[in-house]
Amino acid sequence: MYNGKPLILLTLDSNQRTIQPGEFRQMKNPKAYFDAVAASGGIPVAAGEHCAEELAQICDALLLTGGDDLEPALYGEELRSDTVKTDPVRDDFEMPLTRYFIEMEKPILGICRGIQTLNVALGGTVYQDVVEDLGSTHMNPKMRHPVTALPGSFFYNTFGETFRVNSTHHQACKALGEGLVAVCRSVDGSIEAYEHETKPFFATQFHPERMTGERYDGTTLNFKPVFDHFVALAIAAAKKRGEG
Repeated sequence: MYNGKPLILLTLDSNQRTIQPGEFRQMKNPKAYFDAVAASGGIPVAAGEHCAEELAQICDALLLTGGDDLEPALYGEELRSDTVKTDPVRDDFEMPLTRYFIEMEKPILGICRGIQTLNVALGGTVYQDVVEDLGSTHMNPKMRHPVTALPGSFFYNTFGETFRVNSTHHQACKALGEGLVAVCRSVDGSIEAYEHETKPFFATQFHPERMTGERYDGTTLNFKPVFDHFVALAIAAAKKRGEG
């Protein structure tokens, strides 16, 4: 915490898909993630790919952002489709980082790739290709589709039983990890959000950061409450540790 605000660590994507011989690895992320955290009262902190344990000690919460796919070996499978584009260097940093936050019971929000990262860190698995595995297409930035929320969940209490979300993913969670409960599903049954039964962990397959702030276009509800909730969890957890 600093001046009453929690430090929120945001993981970063890389240029690994486009890197050319002689070029070097670079870190990047859409500004929308940082804007959403700051607008809800958090202090966004960009993670590199070093010092996972130290960052987990310093920061109050973790936002696992979108990006390329997880290495299937992390959940006990072999790569079976050329649509699966992985970033092993990112995996090697983010999986230990996520587990440090889990061990410390500091709040975690996963978005898109992040819902899968947290799920796998807790022992879950992933559909490698939603089109092949579920017969559905979710990879369209212009798509808005309905999801149904579980009564009693944060999403149900905040947005209602049915609401529309965006959709830019070709993977989804399959078996959920320990303690996770599916709280939003799309029409094809795929998991669009989950919450942990007892810990301050939750995640979305959709991108709430694209449905708030300057990117909000009125085609969905405004999803700022997702980040308000996350920052509130971070503040509560810090106060519980005596750091407020």
